[in-house]
Amino acid sequence: MSENVIETDVEIRTPDGICDAAFIHPASGSHPGVLFWPDAGGLRPVTRQMGRRLAAEGYSVLVPNPFYRISKAPFAGGFNLNFQNPPDMAKLRTLLESIKPAGYAERDAPAYVAFLDAQGEVDRTKPIGVQGYCMGGALVMRSAATLPGRIGAGASLHGGGLVTDGPDSPHLLASRIKARMYFGIAADDDEKQPAARNRLRQAFEDANVPAEIEVYSGLHGWCMEDMPPRGDRAVYHPADAERAWSKLLALYKTALSWRAYDPPAHPVIYCRP
Repeated sequence: MSENVIETDVEIRTPDGICDAAFIHPASGSHPGVLFWPDAGGLRPVTRQMGRRLAAEGYSVLVPNPFYRISKAPFAGGFNLNFQNPPDMAKLRTLLESIKPAGYAERDAPAYVAFLDAQGEVDRTKPIGVQGYCMGGALVMRSAATLPGRIGAGASLHGGGLVTDGPDSPHLLASRIKARMYFGIAADDDEKQPAARNRLRQAFEDANVPAEIEVYSGLHGWCMEDMPPRGDRAVYHPADAERAWSKLLALYKTALSWRAYDPPAHPVIYCRP
């Protein structure tokens, strides 16, 4: 760990219990807060490392264990799973089922943001950022819609379930979001659901909420160094992961430098390489 970054294991009381989490921040000063929703691997070494890297850029970062309702993290070392092995997939499904009940993010996000705002290392005059990967992408949208006056930036990287045909689809929350948004979509997700990005774009355009949407060349999960290969293809894509990281930092530099509760107005941007 960088000597300029401090990492502490913390516990946060939520309406559903006690969540174990990592709080990571620069060694001195107060900084914009960031809520980091992990992917299905949960709170583990790679998400902690990403939190440390973000903290080194000048942010105070909370990485919760999204599966705290089942047990404390980590789970089988993160993605130390064989996706072709039925018992491993059964374990993963159990974890994922624990976050599906309605109101999950709506109950937890306020507790996590309240924790951040109570810390001296968090600058409460600045908006909070929220980022998520895989399942965390939908949680980003639900968090931003639940706390529109506090969250000023949201980023979903290879997010799953952003657009569905159900009445509770995350994209339908666009009108409740005030944050500047960024969506990095995996190429294989785009191929499976080609209309989703246009529905997502239209939702934010109709709501007049700033959102940038891009399709990456990598597979679902490309940002995570510990993601296991899919057959003979590597999932982690270093070049695309670094590009996504640069986009994330640019988003935060723009959106989290303003005073809280006063987000800037920007046009919607839609990009596809």
